[in-house]
Amino acid sequence: MRPEVRKRFVILLNGEPYRGQIYADGAYVICCDGAYAWAKGRVRIDENLGDFDSLDETPSPAPRYKFPSEKNETDGELAVDRAIELGATDILFYGGGGGREDHFLGNLHLLYKAKKFGVVAALVTNGAVISLCGKGKHSFSCKMGQTVSLLPFGGDAHIMGIEGLKYAADDLWLRYGSTRGISNITTDGKFSFRVYRGYVLAIINEEVV
Repeated sequence: MRPEVRKRFVILLNGEPYRGQIYADGAYVICCDGAYAWAKGRVRIDENLGDFDSLDETPSPAPRYKFPSEKNETDGELAVDRAIELGATDILFYGGGGGREDHFLGNLHLLYKAKKFGVVAALVTNGAVISLCGKGKHSFSCKMGQTVSLLPFGGDAHIMGIEGLKYAADDLWLRYGSTRGISNITTDGKFSFRVYRGYVLAIINEEVV
């Protein structure tokens, strides 16, 4: 049986300028509009995409198509659509935190869209790595003593078998509208849990310097 070929994508968003290292080796990099201002020269860009209403220069490489500024989708969603079109299996978003809160919340919904298409996705900000977890077991590498929050997304979530966290539980309901699940602590170099029902945001907090 042939091993699955992973198609990794990096999407650069026009939120906060990301300060840390961008892990793009072997990935196809899509840069959204104004993200070019903070990303150029720091990472190879394979494709620039968007309406370019927040950029004062022509990006390189030249965009394949310029979208209208008045449209239903954000540039980030257009980039997700493009990655899915190209067969993405994994997406890392950078620059999607900070800035406008409405865009940040919208970027969390991009994680959900990717998940619905079977794509593994995470949003890397200057202060955290955010992943959306659906049904099944999920494991994460971490540093001991990091703060981790597990929050329901879109409704109640049922998780089981939490391991590697200070406040562990074999069976836990995370209720939508409750803050239970915020500020747990890692006790090992990894932690894991199984989602039985719903969706869970796993937020690993770490200031990037």
